[in-house]
Amino acid sequence: MSTAEGTAGGDTRPWGEVTPDAARRLLLAAVEAFAERGYHATTTRDIAGRAGMSPAALYIHYKTKEELLHRISRIGHEKALDILRTASGGDGTATERLADAVSSFVRWHARGRTTARVVQYELDSLGPDARAEIVGLRRQVDAEVRGIIEDGVRAGEFDVPDVPGTTLAVLSLCIDVARWFNVDGPRTPEEVGALYADLVLRMVGADDAGTS
Repeated sequence: MSTAEGTAGGDTRPWGEVTPDAARRLLLAAVEAFAERGYHATTTRDIAGRAGMSPAALYIHYKTKEELLHRISRIGHEKALDILRTASGGDGTATERLADAVSSFVRWHARGRTTARVVQYELDSLGPDARAEIVGLRRQVDAEVRGIIEDGVRAGEFDVPDVPGTTLAVLSLCIDVARWFNVDGPRTPEEVGALYADLVLRMVGADDAGTS
């Protein structure tokens, strides 16, 4: 396990920061419902039923369905940002830090694919204020990856003519894992993480790509 993932991606109790337990159960139910049916097709009754609670009980903890989505999205983006910040702030070379960032980010999207699908693909369902907050977190995510790539270019480790475009491509590649990853498929999250790290190092022209 990488330093980045060990710090932010290895939760033993998913959503353990959400309290009390009833609020956590509702949030878990919302994640499942939004991933399965989409935000707009999911009702508060659907969420409460999955949590084994009455619709009225939901409003004790969340004023609206959007508040649930906002909290899911904020916590998810904060976890993703923690993973990338830890990798970016590591002691290794830019090549090593980029490989750590990509492999950890990919593993997070594969292991938490249900949550990640909601976090990454329901942004447009949020209202203007909530959406602005999440967009701000996404910009920070972008900045962490872009910073590693810029470090590699300055150090002569990477050959990247378009850093912003390459950053977008790297993040898109990682995020899309949540859409297609299948726990019963031929690759484990660790294997996909290692594959994508190698692909990204090749993408940026790292000297030692493919040698790890």
